[in-house]
This record gives sequence, C-alpha cells and structure tokens, in this order.
Amino acid sequence: MRKAVNHLKKCDPVLCAIIERVGPFRMEYGPAEFHSLAESILYQQLNGRAAATILNRFTDLAGDPLTPEAILKLSDAQMRGVGLSKQKTAYLKDLAAKTAAGLLDFSTLPGMSDEEVIKHLTQVKGIGVWTAHMFLMFSLRRPNVLPTGDYGVQMAVKKHYRKRKLPKPKDMERIARAWEPYRSVACWYMWRSLDIKTL
Repeated sequence: MRKAVNHLKKCDPVLCAIIERVGPFRMEYGPAEFHSLAESILYQQLNGRAAATILNRFTDLAGDPLTPEAILKLSDAQMRGVGLSKQKTAYLKDLAAKTAAGLLDFSTLPGMSDEEVIKHLTQVKGIGVWTAHMFLMFSLRRPNVLPTGDYGVQMAVKKHYRKRKLPKPKDMERIARAWEPYRSVACWYMWRSLDIKTL
C-alpha cells in the first residue's frame, strides 16, 4: 500500500495534504461472500448504529454468517419482526433465491472484471451500482474503484476541491484520473477526511 499512497501524494497536492492529516491507510476488508452482500443490503440508507442493531437481531434469528438457505426458511413476518422493512425483506429474499438457484455465484466473482461484477450483482433486486462498488472495494479488494454515486466521496470532493455544488460523476472522473490505478485508496482518504477536523 505504500506504493499506492506515495503515488497519490505525488499526483495530487490536495490529496497529499489529506493523506498527511489522516495518516496511514487502514481500510477494513470483509470476505467476498453471501453474508457480506446481505449485510450491505441491510445497511442501505441506515446509520451505522441502527443497521448494526438490526443486523445483530437478524443474525440471532437466521444464524451468523447469513446463508441463502437460512433466509429462505424465514417468513416475511419473522424478518419484519427484527426491524427489516418490507422492501429489504424482499431484497434479501431475492438475493437468497438467486444465490440458491446458482444465478449468483460468489466463487466466480474474483475472476471477473469490475464491470462484469457490477452486472452480475445488480441482477438482484435492491442491489444497485453503489452497493456493487462497495462490494468491489471492501470484499473483492479492487484497488481502482471510483463510486461516483457515494455521498461521502461527493461531499469530500466538494469540500477539498472547493466546488460550489456536489460534483457530477464526470467532474469526479476528471479529478480522479490522476489517482489511477489507486482510486479506491484515494476514496478511503476522502471518507476519512470528513471524520477529522480540517482547515
């Protein structure tokens, strides 16, 4: 990772200043498996604490790690009873059904390109490009992902690159061109920069 951080410091003075303030790169990765994707659906549009509470209740009910078979055995009422919305219940059931039927095969994902992974994952209801980007970054450990739809990255770009409004995807692509082939690492620094007091 030193190579990535050195490249980012050299290629972008704004990012260099952020790296100096944030410190060492410490992205936490999860396994590229069913449980991680189920968890990312559960976390959508919830703050971390609320999502963690629901996840704990859900794994108490269905088992940890989550499996397609365990989810398919549950009734909608049981899933709603631990705090899942009607929509997320449907999404998790669709993910479980497609995985159980072999339409979604986690063992093939490491050999796919980023674009192929996005196409493969977004066949599931409730998994959009943002969720696929997070899976690429945090589970498949892909180093060059730019989640242009991520609000945190948009906010950090707006703040540090002095934009009047949240940047459009094409503006983010332009700024991030210099970060290649380590855009995932740069995005981690963007997220962290919002957590620390910056001038």
